[in-house]
Amino acid sequence: MSEKKKLSLTSRIVIGMVAGIILGTIIRYVAGDNAWVSLYLTNGLFDVVGQIFITSLKMLVVPLVFVSLVVGTCSLSDPSKLGRLGGKAVGMYMITTAIAISFAIFSAVLVQPGSGIERSSEASFEANEAPSISEVIINLFPDNPINAMAEGNMLQIIVFALLFGISMALVGKPGERLKGFFDDLNAVIMKLVVILMAVAPYGVFALMAKLFTEIGVEMIGSLAKYFLLVLFVLIAHGLIVYPLFMRVLARVKPGIFLKKMRDAQLFGFSTASSNATMPITLETVTRRLGVSNSVGSFTVPLGATINMDGTAIMQGVATVFIAQVYGLDLGIAEYLMVIMTATLASVGTAGVPGVGLIIGVDRLLDMTRTAVNVTGDAMVSTVVARSEGDFDEEVYYDENAGKKLEEL
Repeated sequence: MSEKKKLSLTSRIVIGMVAGIILGTIIRYVAGDNAWVSLYLTNGLFDVVGQIFITSLKMLVVPLVFVSLVVGTCSLSDPSKLGRLGGKAVGMYMITTAIAISFAIFSAVLVQPGSGIERSSEASFEANEAPSISEVIINLFPDNPINAMAEGNMLQIIVFALLFGISMALVGKPGERLKGFFDDLNAVIMKLVVILMAVAPYGVFALMAKLFTEIGVEMIGSLAKYFLLVLFVLIAHGLIVYPLFMRVLARVKPGIFLKKMRDAQLFGFSTASSNATMPITLETVTRRLGVSNSVGSFTVPLGATINMDGTAIMQGVATVFIAQVYGLDLGIAEYLMVIMTATLASVGTAGVPGVGLIIGVDRLLDMTRTAVNVTGDAMVSTVVARSEGDFDEEVYYDENAGKKLEEL
């Protein structure tokens, strides 16, 4: 008798997600008012397990980014290559963000999600002021790298890791000895990522169960047009725009890319955090998609920090939505200003207009836009790696590459 085939990690995560949604929905409508259920189950067991899972992933982000970047940078034969990598990555991220918000605004103007909705006098919003370009550049450099790590300031961590890696490459034998230590440390951290992925289905189950005991269908009803439009644009951007870039610029079959990205997308959807998903994204990009560590360790953390395609889509639709609700007539010039501002602000994202009206459905959309952002990080990493000759096409087309993720 043949041994029963083990379910893949993706299948187990989906099962955990669906089971959590079903159980959370049942609890909400059967025992939603029960104090014991709320105290010990929803805000007890589910919340504890879910938060421990997310915290465990976030725990890995700083050491993973720093160590991976140091290893990748000190392995570069040409340190000046970092300038090209940075320019290409930032350029690609800003281009996709501009496309995302343009698509969102066009769709919102066409569908008019805010028409027919009675405005609320209580709805208000104070926008966070986006930092100036000079402030962004200055803030890239940490005056205290240990403090930057403690605060999780990803851009400063990236800059310090790059400088540290370059110094290791230039110093000679001391750098070579230190590289061996960082290589071993990187292997240990990546193994820890794999271990955490083994318990992912349980963490996802707990997160979904808690979420759906708190969110009901009625919350979506009043904003159904807005919700469905944002959802459509997010999915279309992820399934059309990114694969198109993969086909044209990376010159590979995009279907394989989407298939291999399923685990990272599910992690992004369930955690609603690009930073928490970063360890899985980096593992997928380097082990499954064939991107070299020297590229992936730079583009993935950078993308998790400045790639805001999903958020830009939310900003675009929300801007038109709020304008329609309050009867504001925006012209081409105003829409172009929104596109330019949101694109430039991707390095330091300002708040989404009209949060007071859309907060009820924002959590579900946040999960989807995180999955989109994660996909964008991987796409840009692959395109940049291909342009730099640091892309292994055999690994990309090998269905078994990185299979240890599936064999947990």
